[in-house]
Amino acid sequence: MMQFGLTDDQTAIQEMARRFTADAITPHAAEWDEKHIFPRATVKAAAELGFGAIYVSEASGGIGLGRLEAALIMEAMAYGCPSTSAFISIHNMAAWMIDSFGGEAVKSKYLPALVTCDQLASYCLTEPGSGSDAASLKTRAVRDGDDYVVTGSKAFISGGGENELYVVMVRTGGEGAKGISCLVIEKDMPGVSFGAQEKKLGWHSQPTAQVNLDAVRVPVENRLGEEGDGFKIAMAGLDGGRINIGACSLGGGQRCLDEAIAYTRDRKQFGQAIADFQATRFTLADMETRLQAARALLYSTAVKVTEGAADKTHFAAMAKRLATDEAMWVADRALQLHGGYGYLMDYPIERIYRDLRVHSILEGTNEVMRMIVGRNLVQQ
Repeated sequence: MMQFGLTDDQTAIQEMARRFTADAITPHAAEWDEKHIFPRATVKAAAELGFGAIYVSEASGGIGLGRLEAALIMEAMAYGCPSTSAFISIHNMAAWMIDSFGGEAVKSKYLPALVTCDQLASYCLTEPGSGSDAASLKTRAVRDGDDYVVTGSKAFISGGGENELYVVMVRTGGEGAKGISCLVIEKDMPGVSFGAQEKKLGWHSQPTAQVNLDAVRVPVENRLGEEGDGFKIAMAGLDGGRINIGACSLGGGQRCLDEAIAYTRDRKQFGQAIADFQATRFTLADMETRLQAARALLYSTAVKVTEGAADKTHFAAMAKRLATDEAMWVADRALQLHGGYGYLMDYPIERIYRDLRVHSILEGTNEVMRMIVGRNLVQQ
């Protein structure tokens, strides 16, 4: 397991992602946010580097990397725009689920276009009435010959209305987790519709909408795994998704720290640079320490997820909680150090602050992360 440093290959991947971000994301992120532009061409360009299928197997056309390499890529892209990086993370999660749990028919049907981002995929678990209590979902799939007939709604879906594919958790059996299965549903299947685009605090560069399913006929071959495997598949996806969203938080937090250092060096008050005040330096030191501590936990956890360690879910919950909370704290301190200017859209701090806020809610709220860790501790 990687403990103290990155390999040469990992450093090269990180540098490639940083260069792509500097050229294709950072210069445009403010406009995407202000005008609510979904940068589909930029997502497609990321896929040309393999970033649309980071941990999809090479046999299926992906680049077959591990979760640490994925975290490095997500962190680098989030330095420019956490919202866009998080969108690419969700697409990767859905593509990996199809590759890992789908039969040959569903993989050959969808993965080629997902790898290139000619088609994009969403992950659909949350419903209007089941958020943190995901196992209580109500969307129903009834077997009818070679099809399932699916009826229900999914809420807060990244890519809703824009993406071509939806990896959807549905109820095929009784109540609880064991009654849930997983289906791949196409945007253009009869009975699929979408709610209005949500008006959000942040994440303005990606679409979010409710997905409505009204007697949608879905081929049985579009099922991932067996009937009843859906909740297990959903949770497997979330282990990696939690690493990625933590990495997106670290990227945004690092940008805020770097901006705060540059600003406090230049800004003068009472005859000296703000950076020369001890209080400022103490704050910057705490920002750096918190980011580095969260990064160390997240990177080591990414290796656990890649290796399938027995405690990977426990560590993924801790890493996600720590990284998202600490990065949000760093963004808040960076805004404070900027004073009134930090509150203005002329500076990137307020945009990143807004984007990072949702990271402690999605992929499992941070309260649920604490529940997972605490439950594991007392049940040992």
